[in-house]
Amino acid sequence: MDLTLAPELGDVLAVGVLRVDGTRVVAHEASLDAPLAEAERRLRDAPDRSETVAAVRQLYRAVGLDPTKTRPSSEALLRRIRKGEGLPRINGVVDVGNWCSAETQLPFGLYDVDRIEGPVEVRVGRAGEEYAGIGKDVVHVAGRITLADRVGPFGNPTSDSARTRVSETTARVLVVVYAPRPGGVAAVARALTLTATRLEQFTGGTEAGRQVI
Repeated sequence: MDLTLAPELGDVLAVGVLRVDGTRVVAHEASLDAPLAEAERRLRDAPDRSETVAAVRQLYRAVGLDPTKTRPSSEALLRRIRKGEGLPRINGVVDVGNWCSAETQLPFGLYDVDRIEGPVEVRVGRAGEEYAGIGKDVVHVAGRITLADRVGPFGNPTSDSARTRVSETTARVLVVVYAPRPGGVAAVARALTLTATRLEQFTGGTEAGRQVI
């Protein structure tokens, strides 16, 4: 699946895209219990990765967002872990994505390929654009970095849509990783490799392609 990056974001944003087919999605993937517990322990004890956090916050500011009010999903996960709450357990695929996002401190989005309509673009949301969020009534994306297909926006680096969410019926997964430039291309490439390896190990999926912009 090809993804394009709108010109207005080309100087501030790098994007990585990974497609994984043949995933096995279960509500609770028991094989993740021990690795996630160990990852949470390491993240609580590790030094603060302030440079990465600050760079992602600056990416938000570059498009006019206050990252203390609209937090990047990666930072929200790390804050949750350091408060002792642990990573949320949604399903095996999403749990792997959250694990990788928390470790790399880059915002991730995970989507069901078969719920996406037509080509995908990363762009700035337009006035009035919104979608039904996962666990939220409405997510407004005007002025925010957003993923959009033929139907409209379905994701952003803070929260994703119910329309394209990964569920237990998902067989093909699209992973999108966001990073600030400069240095973002290498960072998302590493994140994609990490995620592909873990999705294969814990969900049985096979990489079907990747793209870094």
